[in-house]
Parts: sequence; C-alpha cells; structure tokens
Amino acid sequence: MQNMGFAESLNIEFKSDRAKLSDSEIVEAVIAFANTDGGELYLGVEDNGEITGLHDEHQDTTQLAAFIANKTVPPVPVRCEIIKYDVPVLKITVPHRTSVAATSSGKILRRRIKADGKPENVPMYPYEIATRLSSLSLLDYSAQPVPDAIISDLDSVERERLRNIIRAYHGESNLLELTDEELDKALQLVTTVEGKAIPTFTGLLLIGRKDRLKALMPTAESAIQVLQGTDIKVNESFTLPILAAFEKISEYMNAWNRSEDMEIGLYRITIPDIEYRAFREALVNAYCHRDFSMLGRVRVLLNDDGLTISNPGGFIEGINIHNLIDAEPHGRNPVLADALKRIGLAERTGRGIDRIFEGSLLYGRLLPDYSASTDTRVSLFIPKSIPDKAFIKMLSDEQKRIGRSLSIHALLVLNSLKHFHRASVHDLTGEIGIEETKVKSIIESLTEAGLVEATGSGKGRYYILSSKVYRNADNTVGYVRQTDIDKLRYSELVLKLAQTQGYVTRKNAAELLHVTPPQAYRILDGLVADNQLRLKGKGRYAKYVPIHG
Repeated sequence: MQNMGFAESLNIEFKSDRAKLSDSEIVEAVIAFANTDGGELYLGVEDNGEITGLHDEHQDTTQLAAFIANKTVPPVPVRCEIIKYDVPVLKITVPHRTSVAATSSGKILRRRIKADGKPENVPMYPYEIATRLSSLSLLDYSAQPVPDAIISDLDSVERERLRNIIRAYHGESNLLELTDEELDKALQLVTTVEGKAIPTFTGLLLIGRKDRLKALMPTAESAIQVLQGTDIKVNESFTLPILAAFEKISEYMNAWNRSEDMEIGLYRITIPDIEYRAFREALVNAYCHRDFSMLGRVRVLLNDDGLTISNPGGFIEGINIHNLIDAEPHGRNPVLADALKRIGLAERTGRGIDRIFEGSLLYGRLLPDYSASTDTRVSLFIPKSIPDKAFIKMLSDEQKRIGRSLSIHALLVLNSLKHFHRASVHDLTGEIGIEETKVKSIIESLTEAGLVEATGSGKGRYYILSSKVYRNADNTVGYVRQTDIDKLRYSELVLKLAQTQGYVTRKNAAELLHVTPPQAYRILDGLVADNQLRLKGKGRYAKYVPIHG
C-alpha cells in the first residue's frame, strides 16, 4: 500500500474517504484552514499517510469546488485536483483568507497543534474572532467604544500627564491649545454612541481611571522585573494607564541601566547598556501591537544578559522576524498607535523598528533578537555587549561629515562587515535580508565615503571595513591581514587546481581567480619563485606543474 511520504501538520490534513466522507466534514475542514493559514486537504488518505483511495461520488472536482463555495460564508474559492497514485486521491487547496469564514450553518473553526504535535480543528470563540480580524488589520480594537464605560471613567490627572508628555517629548503643540473635550476627540479617546461621548479602548488605555481600567480591561496589565545574577531586585506587576505605566517602567530603567562615557575629540558621549530611544520604541511597540483581547501582560525584564520586552499577540499578517525592517509599517491598534505618535511618545514615521536596531548598531553591539516570538506572543531581546569604540568613532565622524544619520541599511552593512571581517555582496544580501541591488547601491556609497574597501574582482570581489576603522582601533595589523588574505587565498586556489589536473595555465588561473592575465602571470611567477610550481614550455604552450605532491 502506497504512503504519502509526509505527515499531517497545521497546513496539511488527511481524510479517509473509503466510507464517503460527509459533506459537512469536508466543509468544516476547509473553514478551519481558511481561518488559520490556508492549507491542503487530502481525501482518500488515512491519518498515518496510507493511501486508500477516493470515493466515486467525489470524483467530480468542479462540482465539489462549487459545493464548497456554496456552503461557506463568505465563499471560499478552493482548488480541487485528483492525484493519480495506485488509487486516486483528491487534493483540495484552501487559500489563505483575509477575513473570518464560517460554514453556511454558522460554524466557525480554526486549526491548532495539540500537545502531542498533531493538528486538530477546534471552534473559534468570539474573542478569537477579534484577534483574527485585528491580526489581518480588519478590526481596530483600540478604536471601539468600551462597553459599560462612561466619560467620567477618564481621569483628569492622567489627561494632565498626557499634556506634560506632549511638552516633554515635543508632540503636536497645537494639541495643547485644545480644551479637554476637544483633545479627547482629536486623539479619538472618545467616540459618539447615540449622541453620547463614550470612551474608546484607546481613551481608557491612555487616561482611564485605574479602578475602571482594571474592571473594564483586565488585560491591560504590565510588569517590570530586574535581576542581578539570581537576585531579584525588582518584581512588580500593575494595572495602570499606558502613560503612567510607561513612566513607572522608565524610572526603573533609568535607575538600573548602567552607562559609561567615551571621549571623541572635544566631545564626550554616554554609552548606556541599553540605548534609551531603543528601549522607548520597544516598549511603545509592545503596547501598540499587543492583542488586548488576550489575557497576558506587557513584560519588561532587565538582567545581566540584556533587556527583554514581550507582549501578548503574535506578529500581524504579513510581518515576520525576517522582514521586520523592510515591511510596510502597520499595526494591530492604529488609533492607539496614532495617539502615541501625535503626543510624541512613538516614532512619528511609524519606523520605530529602525530606532530599536539603531540603538545597537550605533555602538557596534549584537543585534536585537525576535527569534523567541511565537504565534501568540512577540518577544524582543536586546543583548548587552561590550561597545566597539573604534566603530562608534567611525560612525560618529562620518555622520558629522555628512551632517545626517546613516540609513539603517548602511548601518546593517557596516555591522555585518565588522562581524564577518570580509564579505561579498551575496554574503551581505543573505545576512541582511534585502534585495541584492539595494546592497550593491549601499556598498558603493560606503566605498565612495571611504568607510569600505573592495578587494578582488568579479565573483571574487569582497568588501572589508576601510583602513581608517582599523587605525581608530590601533589595529593596523588587522587591516593588513584582511587586505593580504587575497594573495594567500589566490595562491592556495592555484596550487589546488594544479594538483587536481596536473598543471595550470595562465588562462586557467585568470578564469579561476577572476583577475587579468598579467595579474595571473604575477601570481604564477611568484609560486615558481617559491619553488611550488615549475614552468614547462613557452608562449601559448606554457604550463605550470606542481613540484610537490
């Protein structure tokens, strides 16, 4: 008996069709896929992957696809095809949907992985529907009116805190000229329902009274922990409006975030363990992108290794750890995010992620890490590491020279070269995760600026940090080692080719190393002088043969 050769997963399901699978089971399986990430349903296959064949009544793929569309709301356009094994199998491909789908009888299901690693279809509950819609950017939870809330649930003391933040963080100054009622409307802290002003979730989250926030939004919890070794220095959980929570957490960070001073010429700069702007943007992102329909809390942990900030709710649709920097900025709670931008607490361009990475890149440190994130939680780790003072000086000098900050992509390229010492465009493209044409453009600009130098040519072209970086670090030997490495590498490659085919010609060497014939001649001549190759013949018949081996 044939076997499919792969197992069931979140995106693959097998269904036996020997006794004719019921129409309702097919439709429910399709709905579960549609409400997750799409997938493939195989009819005529047992749970263990054994192929047992398709029932005769499921042979008409056109009719089955039409039936599924008629029995789903909104209609799910599946693709059906019969795969020929010893017996036929029907493959139903369910597309990834950008809305919540249900069966015509009203069932809403989703797929999940059980504790044993096997998939199953389960009901989707009302709060999960809100989560699904917000992850698809189809529902702004933060803009909705809060059930049972009244205008007096907003705290005048917290509203004054908001005004102070606008002043301190240089938010939109015209907001300060508005009355309380006008300010609430301008930032969408309230909405009108049946002629009455009702607080939105954004309003309650930003300036709500503590007791009412706890009663109406039990998910609005925050926590701060500070550890030194295994000693717990701070461990506090609280339910406060976001602005109050932000200030409380910031006070702890300022108290426990160590720093050192560094002199660059006539200037002195402070180098903290965790750059403050990066911390601020990371914390704001955690509140802006968290799923407030899920139980959990925004958690901040500062320990000897670094800073971790996590929040309930996975990445929204289209965002993952590989495209964070280049993805179009859009959030789970647009109204809340917009309010935080306008009062000056968040990056106004929506590119807070750039600030988070820049906070490490400017000091030559290890990059922020999102790899611990899951489908239900985003976790950011900003590692502590020893700052690279020569790298800091190079960046500082260059930014003063050009009168502006370097782009995030330029910083990423320089950081990669710092860690890898030498890399090709292909290497940099794979490491940074952006298009090769963009990497080429960036590397050319950095070369023109004197920050990067090129060695080799063609496919053998590599890039290193310029001599000025090594001079700043009193590491001229390191620079020479990087520039001379080509000579060593070229000789090794030529010798290997000579030993493999028994000889090497000037043309062979030029093609192998992507150098000109005169350059190839000098390399071969050097190997002859070193008594590693011997010249046989003259002119076009000249060959170089290995002396040893």
